[in-house]
Amino acid sequence: MANSMGSLWIGASGIKVSQNALNVTANNLSNVDTKGYVRQQVLQADRDYYTFDTTASVSRQQSGLGVTIGEVVHARDIFLDKTYRTQVSRSGFYSSTYETISEVETYFQELEGKAFQDVLTSEDDGLWTAFQEFAKDPSRSDGQNLVIQKGNLLISKSQAIYQGLVKYQNNMNTKIHDTVERVNEIGEQIHELNNRIMAVEAGNVENAKDLRDARDYLLDELAEYGKISYKEVEYGIVKVSFENVAFVDEGHAYEIGEKVDKVTGFITPYWSQLSDTENDKYYNVYNTAEEISTLKKNDTGELKALVLARGYKYANYLDLEGISKEKYDDTLGNSVMMNIQAEFDELIHSMVTQINDVFCPNIASKTKIEGTDENGKTVSFDPGTLILDEENCCVGSDGSLPPQELFERTGCKRYTKVNGNDGNTYYVYNQEDPKDTALQYTIKSLHINPALKESDTLLPAFQNKMIEGEYPVAMDLGERLTAIWEKESLILSPHDTTPCTFVEYYNKMTGELATLGNVFNSTAEGLEESKLETDNARQQVIGVSSDEELTNMIKFQNAYNAASRYINVVSEMIETIIKQMG
Repeated sequence: MANSMGSLWIGASGIKVSQNALNVTANNLSNVDTKGYVRQQVLQADRDYYTFDTTASVSRQQSGLGVTIGEVVHARDIFLDKTYRTQVSRSGFYSSTYETISEVETYFQELEGKAFQDVLTSEDDGLWTAFQEFAKDPSRSDGQNLVIQKGNLLISKSQAIYQGLVKYQNNMNTKIHDTVERVNEIGEQIHELNNRIMAVEAGNVENAKDLRDARDYLLDELAEYGKISYKEVEYGIVKVSFENVAFVDEGHAYEIGEKVDKVTGFITPYWSQLSDTENDKYYNVYNTAEEISTLKKNDTGELKALVLARGYKYANYLDLEGISKEKYDDTLGNSVMMNIQAEFDELIHSMVTQINDVFCPNIASKTKIEGTDENGKTVSFDPGTLILDEENCCVGSDGSLPPQELFERTGCKRYTKVNGNDGNTYYVYNQEDPKDTALQYTIKSLHINPALKESDTLLPAFQNKMIEGEYPVAMDLGERLTAIWEKESLILSPHDTTPCTFVEYYNKMTGELATLGNVFNSTAEGLEESKLETDNARQQVIGVSSDEELTNMIKFQNAYNAASRYINVVSEMIETIIKQMG
């Protein structure tokens, strides 16, 4: 009778285990589309055995006490997780940088249906073509008007491209802000999950599987934004480092702060816990001057890619002039946006200054100039100061001095008229001021001389010497202008010092950008493929297969039914024995 009653216990254990297994399987099926969920697998095990004859030396009779759940496996592959997160981080870096390069390329390759190079050389819109027509007879009004029109087109399209680059920089800055906020939010969520997991698992009774899944999913996302490392310590807490600095530990989730530039509004991420903001001392998250390479394992994270590609300012030609290789690598080298802005502005700056120098040539003064300017202010200039070269300059149809420059700065005229104490009149060239954009021949400050827009005949086209009551046409002026296009006066960067013409420079600039884009794109595609392969391998371990779970459900349901039938049979046997015993 005792064995019969014990058999009921064995059947009951089968029902209980099968029911629990069905619950686990149902939970897997209900979370088949839940992001980050890791499947749970039931492992069944024998209960203890009861030994009937402990004195037998050969064969001791034993009876099993049923079945139990040995373990509910929460399967993860630590190696695959680490590999996946590393690939996600690197893929984020290269994909984000390539996206920036691709966006920049669109501004140059296609702008309202016209590639920018057409503004330089095309037969319809090219400034070079306008100079060719102008060279036939500089005194013709239609040729002068064509030069002014194409010059205006050059400036307007250059400014449209530059403003587009600036706007995209600002968009990147907004994205940096959003990313920093999300990184901080992830840190807080991981810290909260650490506390909840610790509370659940502190008694060594339960395992907070779903909370661990949520935390692992957050680590996957965090890896997209930067380089992470992590380690599980006591009570299920995970300590996380972000960009080699403690980010989440047992007691804190450290915040990434945002230092905002007062001029540009650009955000620089910094570590709040390591900085002394009151004394203006910041520990930046990223060293933007650091060389990026796979060997150094620092080509990681979308946030770093955004910070580097955006740069720290709006660049212009001054950021390239006289710069060493070392400084170039520390400033422009890592920034796609600053580099292209500086190179493009250098092209436009060189073009407009050389064209202006043909129309309005300068010469260094041999003596000190003292006198009064147009406002009656006393002025003095040392020997070597640049002044108008009146002997070799040209004049407009009115013959007045100084001649009109084609491209003008918003902040000043080309010359300051000085009435010298020696009785001579000097036209002192207003030098470009590196501290004031309005006084520079930079894209942001350029426009066509308004006087030439009102009267195109004021464009210098005549020699500055009257012969028989007229100013002779400067027939060589057009040749000097077109010769500029053949002059190898530009170098692309400290790493490419081969002199080149305007068109060669533009081709090098866009070619370098395209090459860099191809490299980053191919790298990003390779990493994306590796990431998918690793994730597929991960999903084989952690993923939920509905077909497999349905198969398991049928298996456990049949086991439940079998245990139930077993109990019925045992129950009938016991009932029969009881009836027979009276």
